[in-house]
Amino acid sequence: MKLYFYYGVMSSSKTANALMKKFNFEENGKKVALIKPSIDTRFGETIVKSRAGLSSEAFLIKSDDKIEDIIDKNNIFEIIIADEAQFFTEIQIDELRNFVNQGIMVMCYGLRTDYTGHLFEGSKRLLEIADTIREIPSMCAKCGRKAIINAKYLGKKIIYKGKPIDIGGEDKYITLCHQCWKLGEL
Repeated sequence: MKLYFYYGVMSSSKTANALMKKFNFEENGKKVALIKPSIDTRFGETIVKSRAGLSSEAFLIKSDDKIEDIIDKNNIFEIIIADEAQFFTEIQIDELRNFVNQGIMVMCYGLRTDYTGHLFEGSKRLLEIADTIREIPSMCAKCGRKAIINAKYLGKKIIYKGKPIDIGGEDKYITLCHQCWKLGEL
């Protein structure tokens, strides 16, 4: 079994990919646990939903939770799929690694960096310990080059400082390449 980390910028179809994987595994008779961090409240506490309209119920994981305490122990899951994995703590990522060591496949989907260009705690740990790391590419909304950052903006200005976690969508963020991000304006 492996620990996978699939990362990309916003709108790169990470969640849609996660939900399609869950559907495909379940269609083949596998028991899948879908988990999400409690900080992601965009579509409700226990719903994982993609911009493409796919959705599913998920186990809600708080920052101080042990994942094994939240996933129903009466079920034996063969696969764990984690959406918004960047928001999990280092300890929780290590716990996911332990599930893999016990024979459970774990697939994590999330952002690599915040809008300031720094690694999220969960992403940093995944980059350190995942067996397989794959980028889900997307393009810059301004120039069409490869997007690498979710730029936070206000009006036409790019914001480079502030609280690293600010949940939002296209109302706050735009995907940009490094060159367009450094220009400071949309």
